[in-house]
Amino acid sequence: MRNLSLLTDLYQLTMGQGYFNEGKHEQLAAFDIFFRPNKLITYSVAAGMQQAAEYLENFRFAEDDISYLRSLGVFTEDYLAYLSGLRFTGDVYSVREGEIVFPYEPILTVKAPMIQAQLVETALLTFINHQTLIASKAAKICAAAGGGVMEFGLRRAQGADAGVYGARAAVIGGCGSTSNVYAGKAFGIPVSGTMAHSWVMNFDDELTAFRAYAKSFPENCLLLVDTYDTLRSGVPNAITVFRELRKRGFEPKGIRLDSGDLAYLSKEARRMLDEAGFPSAQICASGDLDEYSIRSLKSQGAKIDLWGVGTKLITSADMPALGGVYKLAAVFEGDREIPKIKCSDTTEKTTNPGMKEVYRLYDNGTGKAIADYIARSGETVDESKPLELFHPVEVWKRMTVKNFSVRNLRELLIRGGKRVCPAPALSEISAYFKREYAKFWEEYTRLDMPHIYKVDLSPALHSLKGELARRSGRGESC
Repeated sequence: MRNLSLLTDLYQLTMGQGYFNEGKHEQLAAFDIFFRPNKLITYSVAAGMQQAAEYLENFRFAEDDISYLRSLGVFTEDYLAYLSGLRFTGDVYSVREGEIVFPYEPILTVKAPMIQAQLVETALLTFINHQTLIASKAAKICAAAGGGVMEFGLRRAQGADAGVYGARAAVIGGCGSTSNVYAGKAFGIPVSGTMAHSWVMNFDDELTAFRAYAKSFPENCLLLVDTYDTLRSGVPNAITVFRELRKRGFEPKGIRLDSGDLAYLSKEARRMLDEAGFPSAQICASGDLDEYSIRSLKSQGAKIDLWGVGTKLITSADMPALGGVYKLAAVFEGDREIPKIKCSDTTEKTTNPGMKEVYRLYDNGTGKAIADYIARSGETVDESKPLELFHPVEVWKRMTVKNFSVRNLRELLIRGGKRVCPAPALSEISAYFKREYAKFWEEYTRLDMPHIYKVDLSPALHSLKGELARRSGRGESC
């Protein structure tokens, strides 16, 4: 693990100096990571927690880090000496990677001495904002495709780390493989890919290029057929090579289309392959695909089995930032919790104070998710009694749920600076996401005009929030 202690913003370190000078640096504090809604966020897929945990376990300032900070001429020597011995010793509560999450829910909470909790803010947001964003985009793409999505985005990612961890996040969101060999090795992801147009162009003619490739890879022969003319050259030449392969005892994998009218070309290619005796040959499509273009192609009857999705997945092109934030929720004096609130004239920017629990309610008849319920720490939900839910702002919107079960979405990830359970394999995380995704009605996850999933506050939390907001309006400390 790289030493990432300086992966922070300067103001975290300057606030740390101030806390140190005021003797507040060791005061216990709790910060929540959550994201706010926008028109493109209906749900998100939590990701990045494993990298967050690794970062916190390895948090330290090396000698050259301290030397660099000294060179800035901003910090005192006693503060730098303190930083040189600093380690993360706090607790972290988090949802599982692959969990479906919604706006305002604290998906990760850091409870640690103030200076530690403050210094790790930027890095934690970096890991969780990025991977949650890409996992969420992948989930929408994979839902539109119905499976068979390959992540092809490395060359279009905003940097190497974005490509590597974006591939990991894409698999959490449902992708079955990646073209990224580094990510394949690092995370155990199946890798996929065959040839580019340059391969075909490097030979005297297309048929010769296809034959050469089939010679090298007879058991994995998938040919790119649109370099010159897809239907008059590419597919006929591929069929010729497939027949030669079959005579040698091998079956072809299929063809790839990377341009043109993919709906029309795939239907014609399917017909040609079937008539030639290759009904099992798969058709792969690539080329600036996303959930909307895939949905359109499927509605046109495109005969596409595999989808290679690159740029618009790895960059989350229509929403390039999740907008997750890190806000102080409480400070502690001994065992006493002092809830904190950030108020705003904009209702959605007023935070939920204090330590919290996040519960998901499921209908016992269907097994489907009903709503999420944010409560104060220590509050439980009695499944044997009806539970009234109400909108946190438009409180006249209410419903009563019966015959339901409850699951606490969060668990202790780190205690005293050390992870409390082994990190699950990426395949386990992806499988978990798929199981949980299936528990939501399609009305909540569809692309167009989805229903807004209910995320409500307990009466105790709602009351606390209102009281602290009123005190804040009087200029009193919260």
